[in-house]
Amino acid sequence: MKSATPPNGHMPQPSALERAFIMRFTSTPRGARLARRLVSHRLNDWGHPYTTPVNETLTLITAELTANAVRHGHVPGRDFHLHLTLAEDVVRIEVTDTRAEKQPPSSPPATDSLSESGRGLLLVAALADDWGVTPRRAAPGKTVWAQLHLRQQCHPRTQRVAPEPTDVDLLLATASLLRDHLGSRPAS
Repeated sequence: MKSATPPNGHMPQPSALERAFIMRFTSTPRGARLARRLVSHRLNDWGHPYTTPVNETLTLITAELTANAVRHGHVPGRDFHLHLTLAEDVVRIEVTDTRAEKQPPSSPPATDSLSESGRGLLLVAALADDWGVTPRRAAPGKTVWAQLHLRQQCHPRTQRVAPEPTDVDLLLATASLLRDHLGSRPAS
């Protein structure tokens, strides 16, 4: 996790080429699912089709951040907010909830290999180029954000330290559970 604000102390100003999607969702699993789907649709509309790495990566990050907002940031009667921006070569997702006292750890915790939860921040840390937490402006709560730098096809991603092989297997298994497979859904 990086610092909450850029080194110069100023938050980036929107550019003329910036695109934004802002919406409030109910703090329920259904709200988190809708947020994830709308982010995927918006990225598709902005030129990042559904099956591209950018769309799939940001959709998975959104799924994790919104699920955490519902599970750990839920305050009865309060919604969570989602803010997606695309500016030049960076896509940023911000999920704001109203629970200030439940802060995510500064680094993802180690999880038990048999546990069915606890890997969301590991996924976010592995997939995002940068992520962090900032206090909510003008109200109680926090914003958890993640950024993904868009790269030209000829520029490879920078190398990162890879998680242990068992963690990779767990991350892939978790990611596959989050994907929608219409053929595998039970009939209503």
